[in-house]
Amino acid sequence: MAKKIGILTGGGDCPGLNPAIRGCVVRALDHSTESVGLLEGWKGLVEGNGIPLKLGDVEEIVVKGGTILGTSRTNPFKKEGAVQKCLDNFKKLGLDALVALGGEDTLGVATRLYKEHKVPVVGVPKTMDNDLSATDYTFGFDTATTIAVEAAERLKDTGRSHRRVMVLEVMGRHAGWVALFTAMASAADWVCLPEEPVNVDAMCEHIKKTHARKGTALVITSEAVDLPGAAKGKTLDGFGHEILKERAVGEHVAEIIQSKTGIETRSAAIGHIQRGGPPTLFDRILGTRVGAAAADLVSQGKFGLMVALKGNEIAPVSLEEATAKLKTVTPAWLALAKVFFK
Repeated sequence: MAKKIGILTGGGDCPGLNPAIRGCVVRALDHSTESVGLLEGWKGLVEGNGIPLKLGDVEEIVVKGGTILGTSRTNPFKKEGAVQKCLDNFKKLGLDALVALGGEDTLGVATRLYKEHKVPVVGVPKTMDNDLSATDYTFGFDTATTIAVEAAERLKDTGRSHRRVMVLEVMGRHAGWVALFTAMASAADWVCLPEEPVNVDAMCEHIKKTHARKGTALVITSEAVDLPGAAKGKTLDGFGHEILKERAVGEHVAEIIQSKTGIETRSAAIGHIQRGGPPTLFDRILGTRVGAAAADLVSQGKFGLMVALKGNEIAPVSLEEATAKLKTVTPAWLALAKVFFK
């Protein structure tokens, strides 16, 4: 049985990380297992930078956004000698197992460490993008989308006052779940998703009709949509991903709409506001459940797995399956959203 586990949070922060840390640490105590927090994601393991996590450190953090451990987009497989440092520091810190809380990239590293170096690791799915395969929902998504819906409603108020079209750009990378749910829940008039080409002419015709009927219109766009003339991000992160904020998609959508319709159009990008603040009830409970389940898997000696939400049950799935491909918006969801664009 593991006597000491390392816990890290990698990639972009999101609400629900602290509840998951708490769930893992508190449940590990039931298995007579100590917890060590590795600081700033995989960077903490590369540098051997860890701190003890005791009950008093975590018992109140369920209400807090962000992560008390810090995070980074460090990829040990992209830095010479970093993987060996991870292996060496795993031993130096006296760890028996590792729990990695993260999304596609963080858990991709965990998958390789398990497959290629036999590191005993368990994954916990975290991403506001909701794009991890093998789990129905990831914590962070509900809070981020709830915040985006509030922003959309505020934009509708000012758009109505000035008779403008309003465009809201939301995060989500190459999966459109945040944009789709925000559009549906805020009664938006159009949504632009990375899963399908943006039909500019159809969008503008619909916006003209909608604006004529109610004096305003709201468009939700994902940060990753492909538009004619849209710039590519020039900067890449440690995992080779384009920094999407540099594309300014929301501004570009607004320019297209105003040019083609003649209607005054404004845009806003909610950006990192989506990542902060207290987690919603759903994310607090989901984070707590998967954190505790990860500690249980460690106690059972079951590694190379990720804890997933299947319906209303928490179940283990292979890390390899969970990171094999992105979970993107399905045609059925797209069809449902379009029902409400009248």
